[in-house]
Amino acid sequence: MLGKGLLVVISGPSGAGKGTLCKVLLERNKELKLSVSCTTRSPRAAEREGINYFFITKDKFDEMKEKDEFLEYAEVYGNYYGTPMSYVNKVLEEGKDVILEIDIQGALKVKNKYPDGVFIFIMPPTMDELKNRIKKRGSETEESLLRRFRSAFEELNYLSSYNYVVINDEIDPAVNKLENIISAERCRVDRVKSIVLEKINYQEGQYNE
Repeated sequence: MLGKGLLVVISGPSGAGKGTLCKVLLERNKELKLSVSCTTRSPRAAEREGINYFFITKDKFDEMKEKDEFLEYAEVYGNYYGTPMSYVNKVLEEGKDVILEIDIQGALKVKNKYPDGVFIFIMPPTMDELKNRIKKRGSETEESLLRRFRSAFEELNYLSSYNYVVINDEIDPAVNKLENIISAERCRVDRVKSIVLEKINYQEGQYNE
């Protein structure tokens, strides 16, 4: 790969299937790295430090917030989660692409701090299908289902803040589109221009010797 890696931010409304698409994308492309978040909650039985999360104290989390060391952060059920800039930057500087699966509000925060990222919005084929997918989870009351559905409609208004949209009708074609987007972004002139010019100048110097 040429130069710095890509930060690929994948988000969309709840039920659009972004988690499933990311799982398949990472299984098919072992060179891609999933971003690892910091959290203040305790690790679960099978979770490993630095693989699933960076487990830190609330005091440490607050310290990192004060130092503006997160691309984004949020509180979920009394626990805090945040994307550490140091980890993401380290992987990108190694020339590896980082996948960040996140909700829409988090994605917009990341874009403010890292506008060079590749922002992909995952859409369901229809809103009826979105509703069916949320229902199939079996974890929603009728009230919470309606709340999520209304929220999904509102979140569609943020579509113009993204670079790409992928409709998740079938998993394999949707993942193929994600792979094509990443491949195309790696070839963008503004991302590789300095490296290409450096190679051209080097080769020109050899010919002129």
